[in-house]
Amino acid sequence: MFKNRLKAQWAEGRPAINGWLSIGNPFTAEIMAAQGYDSVTIDAQHGALDYGAVLPMLQAMRASGVTPMVRVPWREPGAIMKALDAGAQGIICPMVNSAEEAAEFVSYLRYPPLGSRSFGPTRATFAYGGYGLAANDEVLALAMIETQQGVDNLEPIAATPGIDGIYIGPADLTLGTQNGTLPPGFDREEEVMVALIKRILAACKANGIRACIHCGTPEYAAKAIGWGFDLTTVGGDSRFLAAAAGASVARWRELTAAPPATATKGAY
Repeated sequence: MFKNRLKAQWAEGRPAINGWLSIGNPFTAEIMAAQGYDSVTIDAQHGALDYGAVLPMLQAMRASGVTPMVRVPWREPGAIMKALDAGAQGIICPMVNSAEEAAEFVSYLRYPPLGSRSFGPTRATFAYGGYGLAANDEVLALAMIETQQGVDNLEPIAATPGIDGIYIGPADLTLGTQNGTLPPGFDREEEVMVALIKRILAACKANGIRACIHCGTPEYAAKAIGWGFDLTTVGGDSRFLAAAAGASVARWRELTAAPPATATKGAY
């Protein structure tokens, strides 16, 4: 039976860094998982992938020892249960707007009597050398609060039995609460957004659950850890690939004085 290393790390009072996978490729997942992250999350909501990619990506990450998680597309029992059966040790669920929705989300992760999860951990059984009802105590339920309704119901959501933490996606939180007055993005510095992020953090601490946030830079992530966050995601595979490739090309053009590339006429 597996033990969730991320839970154990938190129990020791140590914060965690989480990697993010948006490219549906096992090799990419294997590379990212080998870089020293504590956990790595497959983004099945906005990532360029589906369940056919999720399972081999989870397999590819096994050797690294990271805690594998999946952000599911929605609060839908089939997607959540299949991700867990494939070996996910944590589920991030988007758009949780009420305590009732939070409880529903939790029920999909836990076997009876704590929930309604169906038993059939096809890959998880082999990946972890056994997989039984004790999984109820190991899998993580991380709810995303991204709308004004969710913020209005923050305290009841955070107090929902079985919710292990709240995961903040700053882009959608900004879109969902600021009525279009601020653009989406990570690493918020606006006073209103920092106050809201810290309010969510305080609700997590008051209810003894974990506070997690998606960041764009290590510097902002370190600041969030200083505030008291338990987990920070820093960038992700697609952003790292674009940034490294762009920097390499820019440096080559600088050194060779070669002009920028232009699109071939009629190519698009």
